[in-house]
Amino acid sequence: MSKITDDTESPDTLGLNRDSLKLDTRPSNVLLTGIPHIRLTTIYKVNLNKKDNSTFIGSNNFHYGYDEPDEVSGNNWNNNIIPGLEAVYGYNMVNISYYNISENKQKHFFEKPVLIKTVYYPTFSKDTLNKAPVNRAYFIVTVYNDDTNKDGFINGRDLRRIYLFNINGERQMALVNENYSVFKSEYDAANDFMYLFAQLDSNNNGQKEEGEPIHIFWVDLKDPVKTGRLY
Repeated sequence: MSKITDDTESPDTLGLNRDSLKLDTRPSNVLLTGIPHIRLTTIYKVNLNKKDNSTFIGSNNFHYGYDEPDEVSGNNWNNNIIPGLEAVYGYNMVNISYYNISENKQKHFFEKPVLIKTVYYPTFSKDTLNKAPVNRAYFIVTVYNDDTNKDGFINGRDLRRIYLFNINGERQMALVNENYSVFKSEYDAANDFMYLFAQLDSNNNGQKEEGEPIHIFWVDLKDPVKTGRLY
């Protein structure tokens, strides 16, 4: 079992003002998905450098797996965090642009700016698991998308949700109920499962607190609409 390095919490105490979500934004990079006619573009909030009034945006970072390819077992993940899925993150990433080259159509994953933690998307590389090619046809996004604790900001102090999007860029479902906050994940190569560790907001105050129960959920990455609770 390998741990997915998508478990660090760095709460931004400022975040996005929920009453002022008309932000200056700027695209960063185009993500080459494993589906040739689908391309994603990361969108970042424009930040102001108070020292010289210059502007800047965040940059894409990627989660990597460091297991060496195993030619005997037929596992070659090309250093991706999960076979068949790349994972991108960045400071103040506020949306994802979805573009269908075949149909010349563009749209956004979210209707309004949010704080995206991680985006999982089909790999451009040709990954294998147990000697078989791995082809994913969906996207998974972890995100702070609401001011759940009602402090006036959308930031890392709110509940972190995780959503499944289909290949058409349409949101399908929350992989964990929205009254949980997802904080860690692990990968089980034997079953091709993602395990999601999440804390239940048991008192419904919209924030994570010491002593609230932690549960573990599984997602079948072969068919991610299949989910369940492990613990």
